Amino acid sequence: MTAFKTLDDIGDVRGKVALVRVDLNLPMQDGAVTDDTRIRAAVPTILELADAGAKVLLLAHFGRPKGARSSTQSLSMVVGAVQSVLGREVMFVPEIAGDIVAQAVGILPEGGIAILENTRFWPGEEKNDPELVKAIAANADLYVNDAFSAAHRAHATTEGLAHVLPAYAGRSMQAELEALGKALDHPEKPVAAVVGGAKVSSKLDVLKHLVSKVDHLIIGGGMANTFLAANGVDVGKSLCEHDLTDTALEILANAEKSGCTVHLPYDVVVSKEFAANPPSLRICNVHEVADDEMILDVGPAAVEALADVLKTCRTLVWNGPMGAFETEPFDAATVALARTAAALTREGSLVSVAGGGDTVAALNHAGVAGDFTYISTAGGAFLEWMEGKELPGVTALRK
Repeated sequence: MTAFKTLDDIGDVRGKVALVRVDLNLPMQDGAVTDDTRIRAAVPTILELADAGAKVLLLAHFGRPKGARSSTQSLSMVVGAVQSVLGREVMFVPEIAGDIVAQAVGILPEGGIAILENTRFWPGEEKNDPELVKAIAANADLYVNDAFSAAHRAHATTEGLAHVLPAYAGRSMQAELEALGKALDHPEKPVAAVVGGAKVSSKLDVLKHLVSKVDHLIIGGGMANTFLAANGVDVGKSLCEHDLTDTALEILANAEKSGCTVHLPYDVVVSKEFAANPPSLRICNVHEVADDEMILDVGPAAVEALADVLKTCRTLVWNGPMGAFETEPFDAATVALARTAAALTREGSLVSVAGGGDTVAALNHAGVAGDFTYISTAGGAFLEWMEGKELPGVTALRK
């Protein structure tokens, strides 16, 4: 039993108007969409409703127009891309409420699909203005939220509408919530978390929350240097936040209290310069880093030990790379650990959930993105979920 209603709970939608909040905040170059992943994520929900005879009105934001119309941020720019992914004709409506939307609904056939204008052209969207919510809802019979990536915002179209119309989670939102529930809310233990990336400061809340939830916390990337330095290791000229020593020690102390084992690298890949395959590249123990060297990846011995840790676990949550993976050979640890996690997932012994932009890029680079149980493309919302925060867009669906 899920804590929120899904499309399975809607009943007959023929002739009804469904407002569907999707993520169409797409990357563009020279007026063309360069990546249609977010459109594809919404396809199952849109077509299920359209094929059942609903009139589907898509709501989305695009960029940050700050409450004013802007021709370069109109959602009319993505209509062509949406049509080609859906394989259906899509109407564009230059408003989100009022008579023009009502007229469009009148023209739209059963099973028809329309994209409404960028919701952020209206100041009331980000303010979650009840009057705007009421005006948008006036043209519809039900609300479906299929944009987990915007669920950490309490805006009119991500949260407000769920209180005034019958509200449901779309298929993409449902898959995300079910996967995340399996990973941290009620996971099969033991649970491991891999947290990497450049800075501890950007993931403080994540680390603080995870030590109370997981059995193994694997720290990689530049943030591992901050923890090593806090433990008295000289990290040379590595990226390191020395001002966060006390915070790092506090996180380690809380982990110990909670029975969470923190794994820091004990061998590392170092170089005097950050460049692809530099001549000064070497592997050493963390206590042997020279003053003019920087740590750029986790070493092979530590990676092998971490692979053994994953073999004892049933659940894995992953956010952030282990090293400077964009530059070879500093991608080795990320690739090796990702391949271990993928192999364990394939054989059915591990539930693996990963999220965040860098992470998705790293797993694609390792060639294993398709093998993880679930990959979230939601950056901010995924991080806030890892921090243990309530996401307003999700909470609204639960009510």
